[in-house]
Amino acid sequence: MPKDDIKNPKDLDADEKAPEPEESDKSDKGDELVESGDRVEYEVVKEEEPPEERKAEDSRRDHGEEDKSSKHKLKKKEAEVKALKKEKEELKDKYLRKLAEMENLRKRFERERSEYQQYALNDFLRELLVVLDNFERALRSGDQADGKSFREGVEMIFRQYLDMLKKKGVVPLETKDKKFDPMFHQAVLTEESEAVSEPEVAEELQRGYLLHGRLLRPALVKVLVPKKREKQ
Repeated sequence: MPKDDIKNPKDLDADEKAPEPEESDKSDKGDELVESGDRVEYEVVKEEEPPEERKAEDSRRDHGEEDKSSKHKLKKKEAEVKALKKEKEELKDKYLRKLAEMENLRKRFERERSEYQQYALNDFLRELLVVLDNFERALRSGDQADGKSFREGVEMIFRQYLDMLKKKGVVPLETKDKKFDPMFHQAVLTEESEAVSEPEVAEELQRGYLLHGRLLRPALVKVLVPKKREKQ
C-alpha cells in the first residue's frame, strides 16, 4: 500500500472537524433563494353556481327562516290560547257562583215576602179582635139592657173601630157641596131633576174611604141629573 494513502488518525479527525467551504454554503443558500423565488401562490377561485341552484338555495334558506318564524308564532299563539282558556274557566266559575248567590237571594226574598204577606196584619188583626170582643159583650147584654144603653154601647164600639182605622191611615171620604165627582163617587142610582143644572149627590148609600190620601173605596151614591128637555 502506498504511504500517501495511509493517513494519520489525527489528520482524519482534523479533516472531519474542518468546516465546509463557504462556496458550498453560498450555493445552497442561492439554491434556497431560487426555490423561494420560483414558488407561486395560487388563489382558489370558487366556481359560480348556476342561477337555478342559487335560487333553490335561497329558497331553502328562506323556507327555513319562515319555518322558524312560524314555529315561534305558533308557540306564542298556543300560550295565548292556554291563557284565554284559563281566563274563561275562571270567569265561568265566577259566573256560576254569582248565579247561585242570586238564586239563593231570590228564594230568600220569596220566602220573606210570603211570610210578610201572611203575618203583616198581625198588629191590625190584634186590634180588630178587641173590637170583636166588644161586639160579643154587647150581644150578651142585649137582653138585659134597655134600647138606649144598647145603642150607646154600639156607638162606643163604632168610635173605637174608626179610631183604629185612623191609626192605619184610613179615613172616611167626605162629600163636599154635594158635587158629584166620578173620581170618588160611584153612581148606583140616577134621578132626573129640574132643580139641578149639573149632576149632584142626592144621597150617600155607602161611605167611601181614603188610605193615606189615596182612594181605598169609592162612595156609592144616588145622583140627581138635569132633566132632559123635550124637542119641540
